[in-house]
Amino acid sequence: MVAISSPHARGSNRTRTIMLQVLGATLPGVTLMTWFFGWGTLINILLAGSCALAVEAAILRLRQRPVGFYLNDGSALVTAWLLALALPPYAPWWLVLVATSFAIVFGKHLYGGLGQNPFNPAMLGYAMVLVSFPLEMTSWPVWRGIEDLQPAFTPTLGLLEGLQRVFAPGSLPADGWSSATVLDLLKNNTALTMAELQQAQPAFGGLAGRAWEWVALAYLAGGLYLLYQRIYSWHAPVGMLGALAVMSLLFWNGSGSGSNGSPLFHLLGGATVLGAFFIATDPVTSATSNRGRLVFGIGIGILVYAIRVWGNYPDAVAFAVLLMNLCAPTIDYYTTPRTYGHRKAKRGVGKGAE
Repeated sequence: MVAISSPHARGSNRTRTIMLQVLGATLPGVTLMTWFFGWGTLINILLAGSCALAVEAAILRLRQRPVGFYLNDGSALVTAWLLALALPPYAPWWLVLVATSFAIVFGKHLYGGLGQNPFNPAMLGYAMVLVSFPLEMTSWPVWRGIEDLQPAFTPTLGLLEGLQRVFAPGSLPADGWSSATVLDLLKNNTALTMAELQQAQPAFGGLAGRAWEWVALAYLAGGLYLLYQRIYSWHAPVGMLGALAVMSLLFWNGSGSGSNGSPLFHLLGGATVLGAFFIATDPVTSATSNRGRLVFGIGIGILVYAIRVWGNYPDAVAFAVLLMNLCAPTIDYYTTPRTYGHRKAKRGVGKGAE
């Protein structure tokens, strides 16, 4: 029997297909993170992914929704995957589970599920654990090869040591495997110039964090692939990266002890590129029009720099995204595209309401 009601058109950009492409685009970054920092990122992904699917299934059953149908769209897995990439490798198992559960329950299903959540679920889960457990969230592993520059540091953890670090953190020595990120080091620096920081702190690379520069370029490659596939438009990532570059250039005060960091330092440091191409482009929690997405991205870039330099959180992408999620409805109101046949945009006001 042939259906006679519309719509009849079917395309390849179904939710599941898009989600799989997003996951595939992160693989270059995941590969480099695993190479530089060991198995911690993959352990995070397995823990977060398993937890997200289990929690999503439980919530769907409580809501009396078809579990298999909604799990098949892949949205819960993408949320968990991106959250796992944002969390420090070798984070305690309970931290990953708490962040993932909070993201799925309070970031997604509290508002009705996929397509109805006002906040990015992954960033909501990240921000919650960052505020609640700052010590665990600032323990980042050192990169492969650091022992050649600083013998006091432990080489990259193996798989068994990594699992032991995740599930029984007190059973291994507490020092020698982790270090502060370059954003943390620059934020707390008051005496050393940038050149002296690069010599004294092996975490500093030529442009930003050692190893993190390559990870950022890997995420950039994945983001460009998604742009090529037209999964999203260029407006949000270009707006975010452009605004961050302009802000860091305007307020760049040199390479002295009070330096805020160069534009390349902010673009390649931390989660900037990951946030620009995989977080700010979320179609549900960002603006809807192209002009609105550009404004949305610009707002994120400005907030990232402001929080990094003048706030208390060196990497700031999560808070910047969540703040702009609040602004998305207002941005949509003022950037409504012109309807065909009309001279100016209509902002949802009919004749009866005028």
